[in-house]
Amino acid sequence: MTDFIEHITHEFALPLQNPVLIFSLILFIILLSPILLRKLNIPGIIGLIIAGVIIGPHGLNILEKNSAINLFSTIGLLYIMFIAGLELDMNEFKVNRNKSLLFGLFTFAIPLSVGFPVCYYLLGFDFDASFLTASMFATHTLVAYPIVSKLGVSKNQAVAVTVGGTILTDTAVLIILAVIIGKSQGNLTQEFWIRLGISLLVFSAIMFLIIPRIAQWFFKKLESEKHSHYIFVLSVVFFAAFLAEVAGIEPIIGAFVAGLALNKLIPQSSALMNRIEFIGNSLFIPFFLISVGMIVNVSVLAQGPTALIIAGALTTVAIFGKWLAAFFTQIVFKYSKAQRQLIFGLSSAHAAATLAVILVGYEAKILDENILNGTIVLILITCIVASFATEQAAKKIIVESDGLPTELLQANNRKNENILLPIANFLNIEKTLEFVTLIKEKKSTTPISVLSVVSNDNDAETNILKARAKLEEFTKQASASETKVNVITTIDYNAASGISRISREVMADIIVIGWPSRSDFIDKLMGEKFDSILNNTDKTLFVCHFAQPLPLTKRILIAIPPLAEHENGFSLWLTKVAQLAQELSASIQLYCNEATQKAVEFLFENAKLSATLRTQILTEWEDFLIISKDIQKDDLIVLASARKGSTSYISQLENMPSKLAKHFTTNNRIIVYPHQNLDVVEIERFSDISGEPLSKGIEAVQKIGKGIGSIFKKKE
Repeated sequence: MTDFIEHITHEFALPLQNPVLIFSLILFIILLSPILLRKLNIPGIIGLIIAGVIIGPHGLNILEKNSAINLFSTIGLLYIMFIAGLELDMNEFKVNRNKSLLFGLFTFAIPLSVGFPVCYYLLGFDFDASFLTASMFATHTLVAYPIVSKLGVSKNQAVAVTVGGTILTDTAVLIILAVIIGKSQGNLTQEFWIRLGISLLVFSAIMFLIIPRIAQWFFKKLESEKHSHYIFVLSVVFFAAFLAEVAGIEPIIGAFVAGLALNKLIPQSSALMNRIEFIGNSLFIPFFLISVGMIVNVSVLAQGPTALIIAGALTTVAIFGKWLAAFFTQIVFKYSKAQRQLIFGLSSAHAAATLAVILVGYEAKILDENILNGTIVLILITCIVASFATEQAAKKIIVESDGLPTELLQANNRKNENILLPIANFLNIEKTLEFVTLIKEKKSTTPISVLSVVSNDNDAETNILKARAKLEEFTKQASASETKVNVITTIDYNAASGISRISREVMADIIVIGWPSRSDFIDKLMGEKFDSILNNTDKTLFVCHFAQPLPLTKRILIAIPPLAEHENGFSLWLTKVAQLAQELSASIQLYCNEATQKAVEFLFENAKLSATLRTQILTEWEDFLIISKDIQKDDLIVLASARKGSTSYISQLENMPSKLAKHFTTNNRIIVYPHQNLDVVEIERFSDISGEPLSKGIEAVQKIGKGIGSIFKKKE
């Protein structure tokens, strides 16, 4: 019994030494601290830092900083910077490039200009410590961004400008960090600048030219190896951190650049992005935040007024500098007070980059404990201020945006949006399901409906069990991106009838079907089955063919026929394509006439769609394939077609599916049939009367007229 008590006493002796017990304790802290502080509306990041203070060597001395904790802490720090680069919306940055750069200049220069004199003259720090601390004021972490996303104002221009400004300010601060570290080590010579310039050039070439090409090849060749994708991304992050260290700059810069380099290849709603965020937010980043708290020496704050004065001064300067930057941004861009407050709320929180700068400076003995502890207080206060300011501003902006057109609001706020995905070929479901996940409205709580229609014969019951078993396998893919899927199997006399019936039962907004794989199917104008689906449903219909992974898409080419803007489903399908472009960080090339161009630009402006838009006027649809010279292998082709009898229907649209399949075999391509209200009563009443002979006669006369006209032109 005595031996047992001695064994227990030894295991729980402080500081703890058993690695299993240490890991278990840290996991409990990661689990419980955010839950407890959430009731007080305090960000979870603060709870983890406080927990680190309590259990650290300067607190209750439950844990000490050893090699294992240092390793996890380093991984967490690199992970934070990587996600910061990965989550930047490059499309939003391109659209608001100039505004983002100007805001980035304000939010970098103003806090730096205010902070340096305070640190150097008022607090009495030396030049290096003053400059490094002042540069810390210039950084910001988007701690409050989830609030903006939750309240649905993430597409506001003020948000785009703030997020885009992060690129400039964080990069500039991290380069300043490299220079200050070099100066403190006595290496700030002409040779240092030459070496730094060459190193940065080589490093940038590797990260932005070589790594993306390798990543594209890897994702394409090993498309089905989803777990390998995550391991590959982690390898790139730590390799980039190592390259940055070799180049003479901090590893955190390498991790941040790795995020920027892989940004376009990892869509925000993809399963891979979900895995990256899930593991980082669950384990590595909390580990880092706890280790930061373990560094804090609370007794320093209690030793005298100096530490408290420094903490108060740093916090005041940090908040005032960011407010001043938001104020000047409001004046220059003529934003509302709510937008100014939103910019301030998003940019005033200091966390990831701030911790990175201060920790590196502290370890290099440029900064002392007073500055480190003052920075922790700064982080606690600014995160709270940012959360409250952002929430209030977002609610004000929601009230101000009530004047948007009803149709646009409905198109962009479909909380009960339902997408139906009928499956005929189980080999192609993976890419199509990924497409549906990317275009699905994030606010919608309605799951994606995946449908399989089984023929009504003697083997119907057996086949329906087999179909359901196959469909259940693909729910794992959707669950990886936290997308809910509802599996539906039904019996009907033919697939078209089953799809039509189920689309009405589930009240689907959009139907997504795969491109027919048999050549004779396309040659017959995509076949009777497709015509039956098209004629018996009035839903927006996406017909998709994905020859390569969607994340490799660089441009989306959209061809829109005349009068398409007058179709009922115009805003819905165009919003979905713009959302896809945003997810893929791809630009949009538009082919249409001037009237349609104006309608598209109006929709983009009022619906706050952030995709980069370029337009080329197209009027001669007989020569549609003339645009083929502009099409590259990484382009996604979207054709806005129309049902017969609709406003934008023209005869040239009939042959487009076969032409696209013939001339663009290696391209991803989508044909969209917009939503159209069908008068069911009228259809039933006149079901025995067909206008098809008349319409074909008119088309024949039109073709003869054009032929005669071309003969006379040749004679002239």
